[in-house]
Amino acid sequence: MARPVRVRFAPSPTGPLHIGGVRTALYNYLFARRNGGTMILRIEDTDSNRFVPGAEDYINESLAWLGIKIDEGVREGGPFGPYKQSERRDIYRKHVKDLLDAGRAYIAFDTPEELDAARAATPNFQYDASTRGRMRNSLTLPAEEVQRLIDEGQQYVVRFKVEPGRDVVVNDLLRGKVTIKSDILDDKVLYKSADDLPTYHLANIVDDHLMEVSHVIRGEEWLPSAPLHVLLYEAFGWADTAPEFVHLPLLLKPDGKGKLSKRDGDRLGFPVFPLEWHDPKSGETSSGYRESGYLPEAVINFLALLGWNPGDDTEVMSMDELISKFSFDHCSRSGAKFAFEKGKWFNHTYIQQLSDAELAKLFRPAAEAAGINLDGFSDDYIAKAVGTLKSRINFVKDLTEQARFYFEAPTTYAPKDVKKRWSEQTPELMERLAVLLEGLDDFSAAAAEPVVMDWIKSNELHMGNVMNAFRLAVVGECKGPHMFEITEIIGKKETVKRLRDAIRNIHPDEPVV
Repeated sequence: MARPVRVRFAPSPTGPLHIGGVRTALYNYLFARRNGGTMILRIEDTDSNRFVPGAEDYINESLAWLGIKIDEGVREGGPFGPYKQSERRDIYRKHVKDLLDAGRAYIAFDTPEELDAARAATPNFQYDASTRGRMRNSLTLPAEEVQRLIDEGQQYVVRFKVEPGRDVVVNDLLRGKVTIKSDILDDKVLYKSADDLPTYHLANIVDDHLMEVSHVIRGEEWLPSAPLHVLLYEAFGWADTAPEFVHLPLLLKPDGKGKLSKRDGDRLGFPVFPLEWHDPKSGETSSGYRESGYLPEAVINFLALLGWNPGDDTEVMSMDELISKFSFDHCSRSGAKFAFEKGKWFNHTYIQQLSDAELAKLFRPAAEAAGINLDGFSDDYIAKAVGTLKSRINFVKDLTEQARFYFEAPTTYAPKDVKKRWSEQTPELMERLAVLLEGLDDFSAAAAEPVVMDWIKSNELHMGNVMNAFRLAVVGECKGPHMFEITEIIGKKETVKRLRDAIRNIHPDEPVV
C-alpha cells in the first residue's frame, strides 16, 4: 500500500524568501495537491547566528499572498508539532544520544584554531576517517577525559562517523540513481553544544522521519548532502521509511552563467523576492513582486513553468489547472533561465482576465499613492475608465499615468503634439466641434461618433487634424484609448469644457511646459 503523500517546505528565517525558494514551495504544493497529500511548513531556525527578526512572518505572508496553502505548520498547528526546530531541542538531544550510544557519531572538542592549523598542514583537509584519528575527539581521548571536558563546560560538537569504502545510493525521482563513494564525505557536524541545537543535517532527517514526510522536494543545491542523509536514515534504522528525493533544477541568471541572485534583479530591474523586504540590519529595502504590481496568479503561473511543462503548449493555467497537470515526468533536470520579461507577459495576460470592477478595486490604492483624487467618482465610472486601458498595461500601476486624464482635466499639453497638431485654424475648428457636441442628445460613443465623422466629411475637413486636436484637448497628449469611449465616460459637459479650456490655453507659438 502506497504511503500517504506528505511534503514539507522548510525555509530558514535568515532573510526574505528568494523566488527560487518560492518555486520549491510551489512544486511541493502542486505535488501534494495532485496526490491528495499534505503540505507542511517547517521553520528551520537552528542556525541562531543567522536568525533575522521578521523573516518568519515574511515567509508566512508570502505563501499566503501566493495562494500556497499550508496544512500543518507553526500557525496552523498539526499532530506532529512543534513545527519550529528551535522548539524541538529535547527531541534532537535524544536522537544525538542514540547515535552516540550506537557508535555512529562521536564528540569532537577541536577549537577553531586547531581546525585552522589542520587545514594549513593538510591540503584539502576534511574531517573524516583519514584525519579524525589525529584530532581531539572522543575516538582519540580517554573516556574519563571526554567526560571531564564536558563537565567543565568545554564546548564541543557531535560529528557523524562516516565509514569509508561504501557506495552510497541516492534514488532521485527526477535524476534517477545517483551513486557516491563514502570516501569523499566528511564527518559532518550534527550538533553544537554552544547553542544546544542540531545542524540542518540532523534536524531535517529527524523531523522528516517523525513528521512522516514521504517526499523531500528541494533545490539542486542540496543534492551533495543527500548521501549523508541516506547514511543517517540507515544509522537510525529508518531506511525502509526514508522519503523519496526530488532535487529541482536551479533558477539561472537571465543572462550569462550561474545561479539567479538579488544582484541580477537589481542590475536588470526585476524583483527576486515575493514581497518587499525591509532589512532590519542594513535598513535596505528590496523590491517585491506584490509591490511591483504583479498579480499572485501571474507569479505562480510564471514560476511553475520555470523547469516544468504540462506536456503540451499550454501556458496560461490557474492553480487548479497546474495541480491537475503537475508531474515530475515533465520536470527538467537542467537549470531554467529566469526569463523575467515572460513574467511581465503573464501579468499582462492575467490583468486582461480581470473584470473592470476587479481592476478598479486594484487601481484605487495605486491612484492614492500617485496622488490621484478619486473622490466624487463612482465605482462604475472608475471601472469604465480603467477598462478602456486594460489591454495597454502590464501592471496596475501603469494606470496611474495612463488613466489620470479621466480624473484630472489636463492643465498642460504635450509640446511635441502641440507643435504637430495645433495650428492657427485649430481653435476655430475646436469651437465648431464643441458647439456640435453640445447639441447632441445622445452622447454615447455609438451615437456621437457617426455624427462627428459625418460633420468632418460633409465639411471636407481633414480627419487627422480634427481628431488629433480633439484628443490633445481632452487628454493632454495624442495617446489613449478610442476617442469616443473617452468622451462617453467623461460626459458631454466635461468634454466641451476641456475643448474650450484648450482653446484658451494652447498657444503654439509660446513654450509649453
